[in-house]
Amino acid sequence: MVRVVVAVVAGCVVFAVLLGGCVAALGESGGTSSAISGPAGSHQDGPAVPAGWEVLDQNAAATCPGLPWSVLAAIGRVESDSGQSTAPGVASGANYAGAEGPMQFEPATFAEFGVVGPGGANPPSPYDPVDAIYSAAKLLCADGGAEPATLFAAIGDYNHSVEYVEIVVVLAQALSSNPEMTADAATALAFAAAQLGVPYKWGGTGPGGFDCSGLVEAAYRAAGIDLPRVAQEQFDAGPPVSDGSEVQPGDLLFYGSSVRSVEHVGIYVGGGEMIDAPHTGTVVREEPGDLSDFVGATRPA
Repeated sequence: MVRVVVAVVAGCVVFAVLLGGCVAALGESGGTSSAISGPAGSHQDGPAVPAGWEVLDQNAAATCPGLPWSVLAAIGRVESDSGQSTAPGVASGANYAGAEGPMQFEPATFAEFGVVGPGGANPPSPYDPVDAIYSAAKLLCADGGAEPATLFAAIGDYNHSVEYVEIVVVLAQALSSNPEMTADAATALAFAAAQLGVPYKWGGTGPGGFDCSGLVEAAYRAAGIDLPRVAQEQFDAGPPVSDGSEVQPGDLLFYGSSVRSVEHVGIYVGGGEMIDAPHTGTVVREEPGDLSDFVGATRPA
């Protein structure tokens, strides 16, 4: 039997301590998969957040005590692949909605909250990474991002979409567990987060319903990785997380009576939590991993 280190945490997600609620509850209130497809940019694997951006996120978050740096990192990942996207409006110009720069500010919002970060452009520019991240921290802070009870709302003010909040929260949770999470894992998790609240459907591969392995297959397809269709074959495809190693965000957790009788799979988020499509009558949700019938984990690549 494959054995890995999995920290199981009962109740709401660990990150919910900062947010004052459960991601699963938010997803079940009506998240859809139509508004946001996940992080911007290509699906070439590598760090989900470039090292220089992680430092900027951490330093900018420090200007608003209580604001998790991983929230800034997740927003940057979703908005512009942490500045790596070549889409219109990231390095110059504006996108179809008029947003500018790697943190995708509307001009009026940047005029109000734009600040010059350490070593940034002066006057402040939404296209300068330092100014953009420090300005995003100022905006989130003004909207209540430093307080657990209002952080959900602050993220929602950044983009008025329940799905957007779900994706940012899940990516932030994953990044806080592993700042070096790969881009493929981030893309798969973002896809899965966008499905929170979608009904379970036996044999479902989306978009209107998923079973457990159908969700996993679709999530990693979004990252450019092809997996087999059913949980047993996904487990057999590996590669396995080695015995005694800690699972990482994006790893697949498998359950069953043995390694030859795998019956369920979920995508690990961090903090002992996974996103899965449990069974008939439920929805895609985030919930604690259960060691009672855990048989092993794999790391798709």
